[in-house]
Amino acid sequence: MAALRAALGTARKLSIPAVNRTDRNFRVTMIPGDGVGPELMHVVKEVFKAAEVPVQFDEHHVSEVQNLASKERLEQLLTSMRTNRVAIKGKIYAPMENKGELSSYEMKLRKKLDLFANVVHVRSLPGFPTRHHNLDLVIIREQTEGEYSSLEHESVPGVIECLKIITREKSRRIAKFAFDYATKNGRSKVTAVHKANIMKLGDGLFLQCCAEMANLYPNIEYQSVIIDNCCMQLVSDPHQFDVLVMPNLYGNIIDNLAAGLVGGAGVVPGESFSSEIAVFETGARHPFSQAMGRNIANPTAMLLSAANMLKHLNLDLHSSQVSDAVRKVIKEGKVRTTDMGGYSTSAEFTAAVIANLGT
Repeated sequence: MAALRAALGTARKLSIPAVNRTDRNFRVTMIPGDGVGPELMHVVKEVFKAAEVPVQFDEHHVSEVQNLASKERLEQLLTSMRTNRVAIKGKIYAPMENKGELSSYEMKLRKKLDLFANVVHVRSLPGFPTRHHNLDLVIIREQTEGEYSSLEHESVPGVIECLKIITREKSRRIAKFAFDYATKNGRSKVTAVHKANIMKLGDGLFLQCCAEMANLYPNIEYQSVIIDNCCMQLVSDPHQFDVLVMPNLYGNIIDNLAAGLVGGAGVVPGESFSSEIAVFETGARHPFSQAMGRNIANPTAMLLSAANMLKHLNLDLHSSQVSDAVRKVIKEGKVRTTDMGGYSTSAEFTAAVIANLGT
C-alpha cells in the first residue's frame, strides 16, 4: 500500500484507515515548536473546541533552544507521528551555533519520516489588499536533499566544503508529485526552477528529471526558469506562474518571497508529505521569537493550515467552518493583527474567528 501511494504521487487525502482514530476522535500529533508556536497551537485548540472538531491532540514539546531535543524525545515524537499519520507543528528553531551536530531537529524529522514534498499554496486573501491582486500559485519543494544534506567539513584550516546532493530517484519523485498535484487540482502549468546553467551536473540532473516527467503529462504545460530570474519574475509578474517545483534551498527562498507577495509569513499555510504521513504547518517557517508572549502573532496561517489538515482527514464541514471564519474576519477588515496593518491582538483575532464559526 505504501508503494502504491508513492506511485500515485501522494494524493491530498489519505484513506481513513491510514489515520489514527480513537472512539469518535481522530488522533493528531501536535508539535508546538519555538517562538510563537505554542501560542498559535493554543489558538488552534480554542477554535477546534468552539467548532466541536473531533480531533484529539497528542502533544510533544521539543526544542533545540530549550534543551528539549534529546534522542529519547525524538524517538517518542517519531513514534507518535508514525502512529497518527497526521501532525500539526510550529517552527522548531535551529540555532546557528555549531555544537557538534550539523543536522537540525527539523531536518532529522524530515529525513527519518521521508517528508520529501513541501507544498505551499500562495493565495491572495479577499479584503486584504497587497501590491499584486488575485494571486493563486503553488510552490512544491523537495526537502530531503540538496544543500540541506548536513554534509560539511573543514578540508584544511579556513576552508569549508559543503556537499549538495541531487539524486535521480528523488528528483523524479518530486517532479511526479508536482505533475500529479497539478492534474488532481486542475492546474495547467508546471515550472521547474533551477540553476543548471552554473551547477550543470546537480541542477542539470534535476532539470532533466522534470523534463522527462513532463513528457508523461501532455495535458500539463511545462517550462523551466533559472532561480534568479524566477525571483525577479515573481516580484514583477507573479500571475504567470501556476505550480512551481524546485530543489530544497530554492524552495526555502521562494516560499518566503511568495509569502511576502500576499501579506507575509503570518497568512500563508503549508504542508509536507511522505508516502504515509502528512504534516501541516505555516508556509513561511519563522518562529517569530520577538513576538513571543506579546499577544501580537497572526494566527491566520496556522488556522488555515489546521483547516487544510481537517480536509485531509475528510472532515470537510469542519474544515470549511474554520477557513471560512478566518477569511470572513479578514474580509470584514475590522479585526487585524499588526502585521496586517491593524491593532488587534492574537486573542482578539481568535475571538473574532470563533464568533464567525458557522455564520
